[in-house]
Amino acid sequence: MSATEAKPQPATADAKRIMELLPHRPPMLLIDRMIDIVPNESATGVRAISISDPIFLGHFPGHPIMPGVMIVEAMAQTAGALIMYSMNTTSDDKLVYFMSIDKAKFRAPVVPGDMLMIPVKLQKARKPVWRFAGEAYVNGKLVAEAEYSAMIMDRTGKPANLND
Repeated sequence: MSATEAKPQPATADAKRIMELLPHRPPMLLIDRMIDIVPNESATGVRAISISDPIFLGHFPGHPIMPGVMIVEAMAQTAGALIMYSMNTTSDDKLVYFMSIDKAKFRAPVVPGDMLMIPVKLQKARKPVWRFAGEAYVNGKLVAEAEYSAMIMDRTGKPANLND
C-alpha cells in the first residue's frame, strides 16, 4: 500500500445485519451490533446489558449478574457473525456450530447498565474449523476471556464445502 492509498475503514453491522448472519433471535441473540469488522481477522461485538433481559429474572433475583457462559456465548456469536460476514454468506445457507471452549476466565461481574465490548480475533482457520480468542470489557476493564473453536456447517448438517 502506498502512502497515498487510504486504508479501508473497518466495517460495522447493526442488529438487522447480525440476524442475517446468525440464526439467533432474542433472547438468545447476545450482541446488539458489531464494530471494527476486519474480514478474516477480527471484530468487536457490542452488547448493552439491560435489567429487562429475561436472564435476570433468575440470575440472581435482587442481585442481577450476567452468567459467564452467556458472556462466552456473546464472544462466540461475535466470532460466528465475523465468519459469516467474511464468507459473504447468511444463516439461510450455513450455520456456525460451537466446538470447544478453552482457557475461559471470568474476572469481574457484568451487571445491568454495563456496555459489554467483545473483541474477537481469529487465531487459526483450517476450514471448515475456525479458532478464536475473545475478550469482554466493561469500561475498558477486562471482565472475561476465552479461546474457542467453531465449525461451519451446511443447513443439511454436513461440514460446509468451502473453497479457499
